[in-house]
Amino acid sequence: MEKVVDEIVQWLQERVKEAGVNGLMVGVSGGLDSAVVAHLIQRAFPENSLGVMMPLDSNPNDMVHAKKVIESSRIHELTIDLTETHHVMYENIKKQLKQKNEFKEKNDQLAGANLRARLRMSSLYTVATNYNYLVVGTDNAAEWYTGYFTKYGDGGVDILPIVEFTKQEVREMASYLGVPDEIVHKDPSAGLWEGQTDEAEMGTTYDKIDAYLKGEEIPEKDKEVIERMHSRTAHKRNPVKQFNLSK
Repeated sequence: MEKVVDEIVQWLQERVKEAGVNGLMVGVSGGLDSAVVAHLIQRAFPENSLGVMMPLDSNPNDMVHAKKVIESSRIHELTIDLTETHHVMYENIKKQLKQKNEFKEKNDQLAGANLRARLRMSSLYTVATNYNYLVVGTDNAAEWYTGYFTKYGDGGVDILPIVEFTKQEVREMASYLGVPDEIVHKDPSAGLWEGQTDEAEMGTTYDKIDAYLKGEEIPEKDKEVIERMHSRTAHKRNPVKQFNLSK
């Protein structure tokens, strides 16, 4: 694990040099993946790394855990509360849709949740411009393969240092890096709405996805869920399709 971490740290340093920027930053949610990335970028750039906490109707425990990540990684920190921003923006959008009698109640929760993720992305890039930093993503192999991220939200980043690692490998890395145990073993959640957990929303577990990615046998129903998610989220992993005029 020491060798793996050293290689990631070196890779991060190379990306910063290549881009001609000053350092790295990440949104710290209080979850496992962002905790690992915060520790990694602080190792790569002890004085030029930033962890940004962005509460937005968040579970209070998530913010407690986020602060513990800031402390354990010793990364510089910034807090931007987006609760009011989200409320004003989404309520205005809904108001306009309702005036046209075209508001879809069934899509309300997801639309509001995706706006949360995209507001966070916009905030990160605004701060990144101020510091001349790269925005570092937190997707692991399971999330990337299944497309379990918001397009132009938490998927809107410059680099992905842990995208080759399964959820279990990220847990092992977290323990090595000194991430607090309560964060290492908490139920994964994107924190998009109250009571939301990744596995309940996906319909399978990270252990099953990890096993599938390693070529191991898993129940057919889980295999079908994973392959369906991979297929319908291909647009998230591929460049935007462009029209080519036939010649």
